[in-house]
Amino acid sequence: MSEPTRMSALRRFWPLAALAGIAAAALALDLHKLISFEALREHRAALTGFVAARQAEAMVLYLGLYAGVVAVSLPGALVLTVAGGFLFGAILGGALAVVAATIGATLVFLVARTALGGALRARAGGALARMREGFKENAFSYLLALRLAPVFPFVLVNVAPAALGVPLRTYVAATALGIVPGTFVYATVGAGLGSVFDRGEAFSAAGVLTPQVVAGFVGLSLLAAAPALVRRFRRSKAPHRP
Repeated sequence: MSEPTRMSALRRFWPLAALAGIAAAALALDLHKLISFEALREHRAALTGFVAARQAEAMVLYLGLYAGVVAVSLPGALVLTVAGGFLFGAILGGALAVVAATIGATLVFLVARTALGGALRARAGGALARMREGFKENAFSYLLALRLAPVFPFVLVNVAPAALGVPLRTYVAATALGIVPGTFVYATVGAGLGSVFDRGEAFSAAGVLTPQVVAGFVGLSLLAAAPALVRRFRRSKAPHRP
């Protein structure tokens, strides 16, 4: 490999290597285990006191931590969403979580597009191949539908658009809008988490996803996917020219 080629490869892959290294170190040190509802309960007084005394700094730290967790694909984003509502209230906490998650997902998108885009497109298979047609039909509505009712893992939905040529503006807009409903549901739950702690009850985020909430997400997802579905239906009904 020539020197210019080697330098080009380094520029392409160093962001990916950096994210992978950070994720590996965090997992090795079990840092992700610090992001839990038990940790939130244990450090409740210190956290709420810090937010009350230095809210602006707390918001910046929260944004950085949340975006970092999403960027390196560590578990804990859901806990942080609930924590946002707990610490800052449903509205502000939900808004901060949407911004942070969008920033983190965009970082993943940019790194994947730079380092892996061509290779992933050439070897697209499985779930990635199934997504290709949807993004061709209407990238915004399809990605919005995926965000509203996640059928595929969040990490895959972060990477696939980069591999399939979705424009950055479309990706950011659909991601930010698509995660709003779920984020505010969990942030609202977080705003009432203090009373759960006061009663000494166990809390599980899984309990938030009642059949009614799930049905709402699915309905929103179908609504978002409607433009692409209508376009596909019209094309299938159009007369084929010889």
